[in-house]
Amino acid sequence: MPDRQNDAPAPESRSDTHPWRDLLRRWSEEWLDPVLHEQERHQPFPDEVRAARWLGSAGATPEELAALEARLGAVLPPSYREFLQTSDGWLDTTTSIRRLLPVRETGWLKDLDPELIDLSTGGQEHVDIPDEDYFVYGDDQDPCVVRTEYLTDMLKISHTPEALDVYLLNPHIITPDGEWEAWYLAHWLPGAVRYRSFWDLMNDEYRNFRGDHD
Repeated sequence: MPDRQNDAPAPESRSDTHPWRDLLRRWSEEWLDPVLHEQERHQPFPDEVRAARWLGSAGATPEELAALEARLGAVLPPSYREFLQTSDGWLDTTTSIRRLLPVRETGWLKDLDPELIDLSTGGQEHVDIPDEDYFVYGDDQDPCVVRTEYLTDMLKISHTPEALDVYLLNPHIITPDGEWEAWYLAHWLPGAVRYRSFWDLMNDEYRNFRGDHD
């Protein structure tokens, strides 16, 4: 599988460890607040989740992560690997994404959900997108500017039954620090919202969850 270096500016440098536990703990507490958010969910969270105040699970072991990388034939991007070390899977991030997959269920999109590739690319004429248009992130990004040819090689890391909404990691675009580009593909988008890393995607989704965006 060909990897491609991202020529866009690298994100601001961070420490080797992303503060996943702090972020996910805040996210859990706010989701489980019955006044603020839990009533937005189709069903109440299980009793054991409420008792633990944690929407995730125990972290994946080094052996489990190594087995996943061997199965994929690829080294996981750092922020996603650290997420799995903190919690091997996750319940709802927002009302649109129902579940982040555990190690045992994570896999290539072409193997897990080929129909999604067909739905996202079917009938569309291939258009070459120059780097200067593609490598735009943040508020200036146009969700229509996507390279759909990448979908056949993407890693599927979430599942939402009966919906196109999904998080994907793109091994064709890799930053100098090893992060893969992350996509949020949704039924209501004309394309996808793209991020430099899984860490950036999840932080933006947390802000969306809290309603911090205008």
